[in-house]
Order: sequence, then C-alpha cells, then structure tokens
Amino acid sequence: MADQETAAPGADEATPDDFAGTLDRLEQLVARLEAGELSLEASLAAFEQGVRLTREAQQRLDAAELQVRALMEQPDGSLADAPFGATDASPEDGHAR
Repeated sequence: MADQETAAPGADEATPDDFAGTLDRLEQLVARLEAGELSLEASLAAFEQGVRLTREAQQRLDAAELQVRALMEQPDGSLADAPFGATDASPEDGHAR
C-alpha cells in the first residue's frame, strides 16, 4: 500500500450534479479500492463516500421514477404531464395515485 495516500481521492469534492457524474465518481472509487493502493484510513473514507454516492444515485433514480409516473396517457394516446400526487383511479391496479 502507498503510504503517501492518506485520503480517499475526491473525498472533499461535492456530489456531482447529475446521475451519470455520480456513477462515474462511484466507479472511480471502486477502482481505487479494488487496486489496493489506499491506506486503511483512506479505504474507509472511500467506502463512506461510496455509500453516500450510492444513496445519492438512488435518490436521483427515485425522483426520476416519480417524474415518469407523473406522466399520464391521454385518450388520444399522447402523454401529458400531470401534477404529482393528483388523485385518479388507475384501471390497472384500482388504486388512487
């Protein structure tokens, strides 16, 4: 292990602004961890950052899912935005949205 490497790469960097950037940063952390170049402390810091990035990515996916679910098919087959939380009965599951 390299003794000079005491901090995880990018540990002080802010979370990327987009999903692709978050995944890219996560992949970089995984590569560094797998390479075994980090000290124990740096490895733990990288792992913690990876957990934070994973949670951020999941939140972004959840938000995207909500946006997709907010789209409603119109009678003519087109899609239109609908306010999230609008109450309507879904014919597929019989539950209100």
